[in-house]
Amino acid sequence: MGRVEVFDHTADLGLRIEAGDLSDLFRTAAEGLFDVVTADRSTIEPREDEPVELSADSPEQLLVDWLNELIFRVETRHALYARFDVTVAADGRSLRGSIAGEPMDAERHVLDHEVKAATHHAVVVERAGDGWRAEVIVDI
Repeated sequence: MGRVEVFDHTADLGLRIEAGDLSDLFRTAAEGLFDVVTADRSTIEPREDEPVELSADSPEQLLVDWLNELIFRVETRHALYARFDVTVAADGRSLRGSIAGEPMDAERHVLDHEVKAATHHAVVVERAGDGWRAEVIVDI
């Protein structure tokens, strides 16, 4: 399993993600995003599956697009997500799979930060030893 660390970045927040492979890196980044959005991600139940498929020109662009797709779904579907079953191509330029979550429930879900977008500012996706590392800034 991957690891994510949140760090302060002026008026934004940064996510620093480490994982063994690209698919785990993107799953872990999504989990980190929802750790920022909610006070307790464990309250989100993976009740409804939704397909997801993205492609981009680079791993960095794909990571930003991935997080922005999740933010878009939160805003437009008023849902929160708990499971991210995705596979990222070896070249880091496409992602396919499913996400699972449920509609927001004010009695069970405590929102922590309103994340407006993942940004291109200083985004990094790179090999680190025998795994992968990424950094991405989110606008809150």
